[in-house]
Amino acid sequence: MRIVHDTQFLDPALRGAVAAIGNFDGVHLGHQSVIALTREISNEIDAPLGVMTFEPHPREAFAPDAPPFRLMNAEAKAHRLEKLGIDILYELPFTPGLAALSPRDFAAKILHDQLGLAHVVVGEDFRFGKDRAGDVERLGICGAELGFGVTTAPLISFGTKEVSSTAIRRALSEGRPREAAEMLGHWHRIDGEVIHGDQRGRDLGYPTINLSIAGLHPPRFGVYAVKLDILTGPHAGSYDGAASIGVRPTFGVNTANCETHIFDFKGDLYGEHASVALVDFLREEAKFDSLDALIARMDDDCARARKILSDV
Repeated sequence: MRIVHDTQFLDPALRGAVAAIGNFDGVHLGHQSVIALTREISNEIDAPLGVMTFEPHPREAFAPDAPPFRLMNAEAKAHRLEKLGIDILYELPFTPGLAALSPRDFAAKILHDQLGLAHVVVGEDFRFGKDRAGDVERLGICGAELGFGVTTAPLISFGTKEVSSTAIRRALSEGRPREAAEMLGHWHRIDGEVIHGDQRGRDLGYPTINLSIAGLHPPRFGVYAVKLDILTGPHAGSYDGAASIGVRPTFGVNTANCETHIFDFKGDLYGEHASVALVDFLREEAKFDSLDALIARMDDDCARARKILSDV
């Protein structure tokens, strides 16, 4: 998959693609339905399959002090889109200049002039341009004028509810990762570089790897049964484990992170990239009165996680 950041100097070979446009936070089933429709059109006209998204997420730019809300960082999103067979990811920098473009100018300058898209696919609720003034009807008018096709993908539902990033965040906040996974079409994952922690787990007999959750919507703090992929380095592969997400209250006030013990593993993973998939919520985060009590609970957590993951 090619990732394009600078659209002003696009390789001519990348022009003429069919692209789905949106933020695609979580790449949930609704997003996947948009991408599937985009793939059908790209196959019909024998064009590259693209996805256009924005970094940072526009909501981060307009409300920088709002609580973290993203389900995925840019790295995790790119991994998921690559698994879906995307040829080109247009990761547009969301700058004040881009935000100030009128709907007509966005369609003309970005979609037509810079990217040279042959066709675009958007969801029913798609909005674009300054003050979100453009809708799917306006996009269709712009496409007809400028010479690119426009297709609108219908929203999909989960039971009686629409599949949405908001509903997925709610499920994760309430410790229901399997419900979130049903709407996502995949396990919810935390991706990133393995960073140094306090190395207390090693002293407790449970060495862990640490991933930052900065900027992400925090799942319910507690312990989870997890599937884990090491994406780089000599230990690349898939593993089972148990993860603690939270602030580790037994040891004072700490920055929230994702701390994962990998079952039956030995090796140095600092600096490698990992992806932790939340499978089941085991218990809430707790403060323990002694290290012995903490270790006994970790023994139980890992035994439960092993049993759960043996059936996944």
